[in-house]
Amino acid sequence: MSFYEQHREYVEEVLRTAPEGVRVEWSGDTLIMRAAPSGIHQLNIGLVQRQFERHAPDGYMFGSNSALTTPDVTKERTPDLTYVPIASLAQGGNTSPAEEALIAVEVVSPSNPGNDWVDKLRDYAVMGIPLYLIIDPREGSVTLFSEPNRDRYHARHDRKFGDSMRVPDPFGFDLDLSGLFRYPD
Repeated sequence: MSFYEQHREYVEEVLRTAPEGVRVEWSGDTLIMRAAPSGIHQLNIGLVQRQFERHAPDGYMFGSNSALTTPDVTKERTPDLTYVPIASLAQGGNTSPAEEALIAVEVVSPSNPGNDWVDKLRDYAVMGIPLYLIIDPREGSVTLFSEPNRDRYHARHDRKFGDSMRVPDPFGFDLDLSGLFRYPD
């Protein structure tokens, strides 16, 4: 059994025994467990998802709890929102190959911002996910990373809540950031 398969088996056992509402991800030999997201978190994801839905390419659908896996670099991450082929979702289970994902979208957690701004930024680039969108309700900002080359993203675009941001192909639309909510002070 490969290291990836052993790790995957262990993660499945943790998932079976974790309390309801706890998410489990892994990066290398590190397991990350976190509580279910807040209302502001869910609201912002929903507002963004509605816009992406109108521009998703044929054959792709959103996944809000779809784990993206990359066995060759021993990583599995579950973005708040991603778009993967319908055929991948139809396979059953809750994992899809990361190389099939078009984007990973995360809303920054107020208790652990480094997970989205450092760890996932690194992991999504290494996993080859073409677009990584970070919504940060602490700062009222949105950042889009693109052009990964297996070690980091090479392009970055920042906007504030209230602005709009161009999301490149295969979505090809202006994301309206005016309805997003900040965390309360």
